[in-house]
Amino acid sequence: MEAPERAGSGEPPEPGGRPGLGPRAFIPQKEIVYNKLLPYAERLDAESDLQLAQIKSNLGRAVQLQELWPGGLFWTRKLSTYIRLYGRKFSKEDHVLFIKLLYELVSIPKLEISMMQGFARLLINLLKKKELLSRDDLELPWRPLYDMVEKISYSKTEHLGLNSFPNSVENVLKTLVKNCRPYFPADATAEMLEEWRPLMCPFDVTMQKAITYFEIFLPTSLPPELHHKGFKLWFDELIGLWVSVQNLPQWEGQLVNLFARLATDNIGYIDWDPYVPKIFTRILRSLNLPVGSSQVLVPRFLTNAYDIGHAVIWITAMMGGPSKLVQKHLAGLFNSITSFYHPSNNGRWLNKLMKLLQRLPNSVVRRLHRERYKKPSWLTPVPESHKLTDQDVTDFVQCIIQPVLLAMFSKTGSLEAAQALQNLALMRPELVIPPVLERTYPALETLTEPHQLTATLSCVIGVARSLVSGGKWFPEGPTHMLPLLMRALPGVDPNDFSKCMITFQFIGTFSTLVPLVDCSSVLQERNDLTEIEKELCSATAEFEDFVLQFMDRCFGLIESSTLEQTREETETEKMTHLESLVELGLSSTFSTILTQCSKEIFMVALQKVFNFSISHIFETRVAGRMVADMCRAAVKCCPEESLKLFVPHCYGVITQLTMNDDVLNEEELDKELLWNLQLLSEITRVDGKKLLLYREQLVKILHRTLHLTCKQGYTLSCNLLHHLLRSTTLIYPTEYCSVPGGFNKPLSEYFPIKDWGKPGDLWNLGIQWHVPSEEEVSFAFYLLDSFLQPELIKLQCCGNGTLEMSRDDILQSLTIVHNCLIGSGNLLPPLKGEPVTNLVPSMVSLEETKLYTGLKHDASRENYREAIARVIRKLLNHILDNSEDDTKSLFLIIKIIGDLLQFQGSHKHEFDSRWKSFNLVKKSMENRLHGKKQHIRALLIDRVMLQHELRTLTVEGCEYKRIHQDMIRDLLRLSTSSYSQVRNKAQQTFFAALGAYNFCCRDIIPLVLEFLRPDRQDVTQQQFKGALYCLLGNHSGVCLANLHDWDCIVQTWPALVSSGLSQAMSLEKPSIVRLFDDLAEKIHRQYETIGLDFTIPKPCAAIAELLEQSKNPSISQTLLSPEKIKEGQKRQQEKNADALRNYERLVNTLLDGVEQRNLPWKFEHIGIGLLSLLLRDDRVLPLRAIRFFVENLNHDAIIVRKMAISAVAGILKQLKRTHKKLTINPYEISGCPKPTKILAGDRPDNHWLHYDSKNVPRTKKEWESSCFVEKTHWGYYNWPKNMVVYAGVEEQPKLGRSREDMTEEEQIVYDRFSDPKFVEQLITFLSLEDRKGRDKFSPRRFCLFKGIFRNFDDAFLPVLKPHLERLVADSHESTQRCVAEIIAGLIRGSKHWTFEKVEKLWELLCPLLRRALSNMTVETYNDWGTCIATSCESRDPRKLHWLFELLLESPLSGEGGSFVDACRLYVLQGGLAQQEWRVPELLHRLLKYLEPKLTQVYKNVRERIGSVLTYIFMIDVSLPNTAPTTSPCIPEFTARILEKLKPLMDVDEEIQNHVMEENGIGEEDERTQGIKLLKTILKWLMASAGRSFSTAVKEQLQLLPLFFKIAPVENDNSYDELKRDAKLCLSLMSQGLLYPHQVPLVLQVLNQTARSSSWHARYTVLTYLQTMVFYNLFIFLNNEDAVKDIRWLIICLLEDEQLEVREMAATTLSGLLQCNFFTMDSAMQIHFEQLCKTKLPKKRKRDPGSVGDTIPSAELVKRHAGVLGLGACVLSSPYDVPTWMPQLLMNLSAHLNDPQPIEMTVKKTLSNFRRTHHDNWQEHKQQFTDDQLLVLTDLLVSPCYYA
Repeated sequence: MEAPERAGSGEPPEPGGRPGLGPRAFIPQKEIVYNKLLPYAERLDAESDLQLAQIKSNLGRAVQLQELWPGGLFWTRKLSTYIRLYGRKFSKEDHVLFIKLLYELVSIPKLEISMMQGFARLLINLLKKKELLSRDDLELPWRPLYDMVEKISYSKTEHLGLNSFPNSVENVLKTLVKNCRPYFPADATAEMLEEWRPLMCPFDVTMQKAITYFEIFLPTSLPPELHHKGFKLWFDELIGLWVSVQNLPQWEGQLVNLFARLATDNIGYIDWDPYVPKIFTRILRSLNLPVGSSQVLVPRFLTNAYDIGHAVIWITAMMGGPSKLVQKHLAGLFNSITSFYHPSNNGRWLNKLMKLLQRLPNSVVRRLHRERYKKPSWLTPVPESHKLTDQDVTDFVQCIIQPVLLAMFSKTGSLEAAQALQNLALMRPELVIPPVLERTYPALETLTEPHQLTATLSCVIGVARSLVSGGKWFPEGPTHMLPLLMRALPGVDPNDFSKCMITFQFIGTFSTLVPLVDCSSVLQERNDLTEIEKELCSATAEFEDFVLQFMDRCFGLIESSTLEQTREETETEKMTHLESLVELGLSSTFSTILTQCSKEIFMVALQKVFNFSISHIFETRVAGRMVADMCRAAVKCCPEESLKLFVPHCYGVITQLTMNDDVLNEEELDKELLWNLQLLSEITRVDGKKLLLYREQLVKILHRTLHLTCKQGYTLSCNLLHHLLRSTTLIYPTEYCSVPGGFNKPLSEYFPIKDWGKPGDLWNLGIQWHVPSEEEVSFAFYLLDSFLQPELIKLQCCGNGTLEMSRDDILQSLTIVHNCLIGSGNLLPPLKGEPVTNLVPSMVSLEETKLYTGLKHDASRENYREAIARVIRKLLNHILDNSEDDTKSLFLIIKIIGDLLQFQGSHKHEFDSRWKSFNLVKKSMENRLHGKKQHIRALLIDRVMLQHELRTLTVEGCEYKRIHQDMIRDLLRLSTSSYSQVRNKAQQTFFAALGAYNFCCRDIIPLVLEFLRPDRQDVTQQQFKGALYCLLGNHSGVCLANLHDWDCIVQTWPALVSSGLSQAMSLEKPSIVRLFDDLAEKIHRQYETIGLDFTIPKPCAAIAELLEQSKNPSISQTLLSPEKIKEGQKRQQEKNADALRNYERLVNTLLDGVEQRNLPWKFEHIGIGLLSLLLRDDRVLPLRAIRFFVENLNHDAIIVRKMAISAVAGILKQLKRTHKKLTINPYEISGCPKPTKILAGDRPDNHWLHYDSKNVPRTKKEWESSCFVEKTHWGYYNWPKNMVVYAGVEEQPKLGRSREDMTEEEQIVYDRFSDPKFVEQLITFLSLEDRKGRDKFSPRRFCLFKGIFRNFDDAFLPVLKPHLERLVADSHESTQRCVAEIIAGLIRGSKHWTFEKVEKLWELLCPLLRRALSNMTVETYNDWGTCIATSCESRDPRKLHWLFELLLESPLSGEGGSFVDACRLYVLQGGLAQQEWRVPELLHRLLKYLEPKLTQVYKNVRERIGSVLTYIFMIDVSLPNTAPTTSPCIPEFTARILEKLKPLMDVDEEIQNHVMEENGIGEEDERTQGIKLLKTILKWLMASAGRSFSTAVKEQLQLLPLFFKIAPVENDNSYDELKRDAKLCLSLMSQGLLYPHQVPLVLQVLNQTARSSSWHARYTVLTYLQTMVFYNLFIFLNNEDAVKDIRWLIICLLEDEQLEVREMAATTLSGLLQCNFFTMDSAMQIHFEQLCKTKLPKKRKRDPGSVGDTIPSAELVKRHAGVLGLGACVLSSPYDVPTWMPQLLMNLSAHLNDPQPIEMTVKKTLSNFRRTHHDNWQEHKQQFTDDQLLVLTDLLVSPCYYA
């Protein structure tokens, strides 16, 4: 569209700049509603339209002109600000255009990372509210995002230092993907699966990557008609994988996150029932709760446990629906863990449990909100059949309330419980609030347990809103409010700070919700009230009493905290932190109460506060502030009445006391005068219109007091001036009552009780705004003219030097000026002036838009802001030149400059803290169930006010003008002045100013660097330090030393290095050394690779063009001409060339800097560090730098050598030549057809990848005809669509080049490494030790050598060979490490060598490796393991056949003793483990070799063999869709082992370990052999417990009986290895996850062992059972037969002849009862009571000499079993008293006098009962009858205990 047409097409714009399209030219997507409530709301539409039009036009232009920076970034930032100010106030079409443009920008391939992050954050913001755009409006491709994540999260070059990404980038990307996900096309799922399935090899790190990609990318919110293209493609496959993995690999948790999301997005479309027991079992396991006493946790269970947040989401989404299965399991879950919540329990698992409690109700409330109250949008709704019913909600609340009530008193605090209760009370107040109150009333009475009080109060605050509003479920709620308030009053206690604060919060919360109006008179007038309303009406008569009592309490608090009482004379005069918190709590609570009072109550309170304040004289620091705050609160609520009392009184007193002129000059003023001044200055913080009546009196007082000599006096007077100005000129709401219009209507028209707990109504908020009137503004100017003007004249003369002023006078004048400035910030227009031009060239306009904030500035008046600026700058120069030590004045000047620049009526930091506290209050009071902004009115008003403040903060925009430039330079001068405190304060203001103006940093940097120039002689050390601090920046703001921009870095980095030669620099001063360290550290931490290529692709420009032409709203700007666009492209190319020039210049300047003579070493290191940051992956380092780094490989300082090694490794990567690849068809190679369905593992079509020693390539021809696949995971799960391998040798870059064939860069490296001297020196350095005993195999050095051998093939081998041979022979730790690093580099670097070269290489390496492996020592075996593992990583095993054959020669030769054997196994294991599933033949060979050697004697070899066996069987996994493996299988192996262990299985006696640790001569008997074998097998089972994916339960079970026999019963460390291992092994096995079909097998083994003759075995069965059942709880509960079996087993063992077994059975029974595995039913009780009644045989008279009968009689055992059973029932509920308990206790007590061991058992039971029920005995007592209590008290021996 051409320009002329455009101009004439529309009507002429209306006045006000509105496009002429009716009332609103477009329908905004979603704007911020609070803007409509501002006092100047009607002006905002025009303002926002203009801004939006500018943004669209300029952003579109910038992108078309190829100007990413500054234009593109400037206008995207403006768009962010626009969203913060107006919300998404643009049409749907524009919304889509913005998203598409930013999506294109974000995915520009070579985009600089910092820009990418900026665009991504804005894009996230645009996509956040997904209900605004449906899938029909927007579709986004997924591949660009995948490419970005791949490039950044899985960067191949970052570890080599060729790329630096910020830490935040991964989270930003994840969030971006999450927000784009709903808009991926329908076919995306299939494409993703095709892309990432081939990575799913469970033994490889790629598995983690695949699952991570699935978790973040797979779309789950497709509409039901597309489900077949969505989750149905992968659900069965992935859930099958999840169900069958047993040992919690890291990716299992990520699958949970994916399922949780799937469940939430598709409630009702997936049947979860078959998986529910498994899901709950795993969630319970994931809590890592301790079971039994001697449990060993598998460490990965702790690190890889599920994220509770996601588990909660998953549970919530599965609730409801027809089957109710989830609710049943959830109840089971809480039943089994409730006792862990009891306050007496504590451990690292507690945080998880608390989080579960806090998140679950929150999540259920969110789901209810979504189903019942949320506005329907395009997202799939929950089908009616699966919505939560009221019954579901009730069941849920009932199952969770018990643990929540226990958690109220938890050791970690009551916060989580309070949040849980808040959400539960929204759903079912009648179930939640009564028990909370039951705990609260006693807590309010008790004096001895203050923490109980704080806990209960914070929980009541959580449920306050539900309590007060009552509603149909809980109508009696409100009646509790008054009793609670009255009882809380004693909490205002000067001696207990935390109690005081929680009480204030409690009272404040309730008074915000309820109008404090006495309605008792209504009872006579109306007769239509309900019972509850009548009760409430009569109760409200107490309100007045409450308010007055509260005030008395506060006065008491104040009187006990005056300065005289709380401080010694010498201490500080300021308030302490705690006092200021109390002050805040007191004043806000009091002001809330008065706001909510009726007029009558208010008047009484006002009179009371007035009398209190005039009848005492307070000191002004602590008590005075508190009283003044109370008075201010009163005056704010009702200005007319209050000012009538206060102003005349204060005026009278002050005038009286200042009659005499002597007072003006006194140093110490009368306390009464100070107190009245303080009072007056606080009460003037009210509605400005009401103050005008008193203006004469106030002005008179100011005239009298502003110039007092006493500093305290004039400061208070300045406060008065400040508050007067603020009250008259700011815009603010004047009341925060909970009902618009207040409560001053007669009760006949208005019934306050209806408003209890009522939310504010956004559409009728009725905010009363204070907007400055003409009269107020003129009064403010009158004040400024009278008080500010004379000070400015004085200071002006002082600055000119025409008037001498003392320091105190200057300080006083500055104080007045500062108070005037911050009082009238809103009134004074911003500083005007010329903008500073030419800082950055741009082809788009970078203009700022002004916002309107409610005041028109009068242009005819002088702007005092500019006058102050002029005077202050002059004065500043005067002070700095003449009296630099007047620091107090300088502090004030710094404050004034800061406020001149930035203060427009509110401070940024105050705004931030108010925003934070607003959010906190909102959270604690919100109603998440109904949503829709149902906040209380005061909060809503607050939010509108914050919106206004946000506008005042962004009013000016960020244009950088001359005057700003001058003031920032002044700040710089102050930042480099002589006094450190002045510097410090000035620097903070300096940083704030730098962040506020566009591009000003570029203007300031040269000035800062001036101080660092080495050729300047006049810089002092203070200036030098100040300048360094200015470069360093503070933790939040800009860091000048490291702006992400070539123009800036080119200046700052070299200056830093050269500053080492400045004469002001001294390394003797630790502070300077520390500064340089901090600077270097900060640059390294914050550096992100800066872009060199800023090209914008075509499709991006096309969308930008649409955006520029978009109408509604639009500005009349002509469209871009093609010439302009061409010019833009030209400038963009120049910019790229510029960037490149700058890059090379920076490298060269840094090199010049580092190579200067006599530069201190510290700076040399800093310089080299900076140079190494400049390595990039898109540009080779300049020649000179390459030479520099290669030379420095042999530098004297180790720190430099380390940097050089990293750098050269990176340079070699840059110089790597690309290797050609081609696509193959794996099915053709294998000659097998493609499988129809997915089958992972060993299939015919991937068999050709396996290592086969008969067919390894041994000749050149075989080698070149082989197709090598380097990466291990390809082909395991399935083949990628496009399988790429390297092309043949002749197509690869030429090897064996001569020097002439190389590039210049390569020649530099070649020359040095061909020089024997250089290499010798290098090897000498590399084989030195760095930190004794802490060195490890260094990946950096490995990368260096790998690069050398990859880029130059075997060119340097001749030089290196003698060194290698020498090093291998030397057994020192550091030489061995060095040779290991080189060999690993050689093997990996030879990837593309020709067959001849490789063969020669192995001829050299094999003897070296043999030598090395037989020389291993304790220090070096780790390094050799790493070396071999690194060599085999991602390499086709057929290429390394020399190595594998060498390693398998005979690992356990016995030469060199057991240690070398163990080491060789370790090294072999490292190599094979890297090869995973591709070497079945080698694994079989190794197993065959090891099996006869399993009876090893040496412990270290046994442990190693155990570990190696784990890896041999690792590949035998039972995962779904997996073919049986051709690698070794566990079942066959176990069968062979069991055969050998037979001799041990058959004997019944205890197995003792009587094998000595040396090989006896002659054959040992089978039994001894068996024991040795068993030891190794134990090591294997222990090693595999934490590593393998699935535990082969069937096979392990056959070994169980044997372990039961061996494991010791007591905890005793003196046991030998065999017993300890058996015990540990059982502990680990019992925690294993069982599949449902394995349950009967396990129980069968346990039953069989329970009949064993060894009581140790019977005992251990019980401990095993406890853990196993708890860790597989729901799997067992799901199988009724299993529960019956276990019950039968335990009841049998209760009657065991061995006492210890009986006792253990009782403990097990009580534990299983406690976690509700069994229920306490009458059958069980009757069974035990029957046993108890067993008659005991008569005692026989014994001969005096005969020995006592040791075997107990059968009757005694039975009777004991009954008593134990009853005891177990009693102890199974340690924290409450169920109905059956009293009777059981009575039955037990009957056996107190039975023979031992029964008597002992009864005593133990009773004393345990007493211990656990002691805390809440008052409550528990209620369950017993009086007779029972009598018996009990007798039994429990010490009667005083419960008295």
